[in-house]
Formats: sequence, C-alpha cells, structure tokens
Amino acid sequence: MRHGTDNNSDSTTDSTTEYGAERGTPPPVGHPVEQPVGHPTRHHTEPPATVRRATAHDIAELVRLRALLFDARDDEYFSDQYLDDSYPAPVPGCDWRGNLAAAFRDHMASDAVRILVVDAGQGLAACGIGTVERWFPGPHNHRGRVGHVIGVVTDPAHRRRGHSRAIMRSLLGWFEGQEVGRVDLYASPSGRPLYRSLGFTDHPDPALYWRP
Repeated sequence: MRHGTDNNSDSTTDSTTEYGAERGTPPPVGHPVEQPVGHPTRHHTEPPATVRRATAHDIAELVRLRALLFDARDDEYFSDQYLDDSYPAPVPGCDWRGNLAAAFRDHMASDAVRILVVDAGQGLAACGIGTVERWFPGPHNHRGRVGHVIGVVTDPAHRRRGHSRAIMRSLLGWFEGQEVGRVDLYASPSGRPLYRSLGFTDHPDPALYWRP
C-alpha cells in the first residue's frame, strides 16, 4: 500500500520504507485545519500559513504539485514507463494526470479522505492527502481502521516555511478524530526527520511490492 525536513523544511515525496505512528505513542497533534500555523525562518518574514481543505477549484494545482513530487525522483519505480520488457513504452492512451484529476473529483468530498492545501499568492504552495481504510482488526488494531498519508509536497518556491509540518499536524488531528489504530506513510530521505519529529517510527514489517 503506497501512501503519506528538518524541523522547518518540507517533504517533497511520499516514498519510504518507514511508516507507522501507533496510538500507544501519539504524536503532537491537535491543530485545527483553519488555525494559522507554521514556522517562518530568518529568510522569510511573511505571516504563518493557513491550512485549509481543498475544493474542486484546486484540482489543477493539486495535479501540478503531485507531478512535481514524481519529477523530483529519478528512481525507475516512479517512471511512467513500465519496467517489464513486454511494455517498453508508456501504456497507450493512459493519461495519469487526467486519471489523477478524476480521482480528486471523486474523493474530494469523501468522509474517508482529507485533502489539505496551503495557498500561495497565485495557486497552491503545498498539499497533502490523508485517507482512512477499514482493514481486518487484530490485537494491535481492534477496530481495523488505518490511516495513510499520501503525497505531501511543496512547490520549490515555497519550501522551508513549515508548510509540510502545518499540513501534517492538521492531518494527524483529523486522523485522531477518525479513531484510527495507526497512520502509515512512505517518506523520502529528506522527509524522514519531519515525520520522525511528529512521532512516526519504523514499522516492524518491511514494505514490498509486486507489479502484474
């Protein structure tokens, strides 16, 4: 399941092998979505950011930001070319950006999805997505409810202003209200310090994947 840098920087990707914030060790959360948060550095003097829920008017910008996330990665895993020799080129007619826009439209108002953004002067400065899924309960998760953080990304022109941290705090506050047993995410090396500072720790099971 693929999903969600220093103390004042912003994550640009959602890939990692570490994930899981368990309810037994809750991270510092509780900032409401509309509460101004953020930590301007000495290089920036603008007021702190306000995190808000995305609307349909943000879809084009959400697609642009998510594309930046993949553009920043040179891993073959994130290439738009299938890695199997039988698929040497992108699948004909497959428009992943169009599919992404449709997914945003479909899930924008879902109670199980929270898409948060920070505005820039024009367009969006940053975004992040939280989802909640019902898995099979176990002794480590009695309700079977699991949260996922996906695609926390900041536009390069607006990084190191605390936008990712502000979005993450709001997402974690939302997850607490959803009564999840834990929250999983995939983090880039640059994003790990941020997530660890919010209470995320190593998952006991390594992440694996398979492509048909």
